[in-house]
Amino acid sequence: MFTSTTQIRVRYGETDQMGYLYYGNYALYYEVGRAEAIRELGFTYRQLEEMGIMMPVSELNIHYYRPALYDDLITVKTILKELNTGARVQFHSELYNEAGQLLNKGVTTLVFYDPKEKRPTNPPAELYDRLVPFFQEKL
Repeated sequence: MFTSTTQIRVRYGETDQMGYLYYGNYALYYEVGRAEAIRELGFTYRQLEEMGIMMPVSELNIHYYRPALYDDLITVKTILKELNTGARVQFHSELYNEAGQLLNKGVTTLVFYDPKEKRPTNPPAELYDRLVPFFQEKL
């Protein structure tokens, strides 16, 4: 299993009239977590695109437990629970407040996509190789 954490402070413009993080912005926080997780593996989205790989979202599931509030420092935990060789990858996201309370969970499914061929493709071998050590106990 691969886990990455990053922190984001809830900005005023991201909240609704009640001072809660607007529900649609949780997906943006997940995206920040994914981008940072990929960066920890030694890649950026830009580099993947230069390698001919796009990663569109094909599915998003969100469960809300507690609100994130204006000025809260949120910890975004991004988890890869499975090492897939196919075109799909699932990022599990968990958001916690400063007290360590679970606020939100989500699963975002992305597809490795070749824009030239206009079809799904396997993950780049370089990315797969970087992930293998985190899943050795399951291989």
